[in-house]
Amino acid sequence: MALAAYRHVLRSARIAFQDDLSTLKAAQRAARDGFEKYRHESSDKAAEHIHHAEDVAKILRENIVQGRAVGDQHFKLRIHEHTERGDNETVKTAVQKGQPAGNFKCCSA
Repeated sequence: MALAAYRHVLRSARIAFQDDLSTLKAAQRAARDGFEKYRHESSDKAAEHIHHAEDVAKILRENIVQGRAVGDQHFKLRIHEHTERGDNETVKTAVQKGQPAGNFKCCSA
């Protein structure tokens, strides 16, 4: 299970940081160091760390988007087939009810 999670993190980093070699290498190094750090954990702790690694892989794959400057104030985003595309309904619903979106107070409160 740990090896599969490690591969998922590396694949997700490759998707998230495509064409950015320095960031990709840093992500690979961080993944390797993280897995090495917890290599000799008990099975219960190891399962927690594996679950965390799978969550990291999911965030890298679905929520990280590369941007490249094209001009002074314009950016081109690299959206790929794995990028999460939400509809923001929960944010719209909270704002319609007069509640601020997120866990913070509204500026007028």
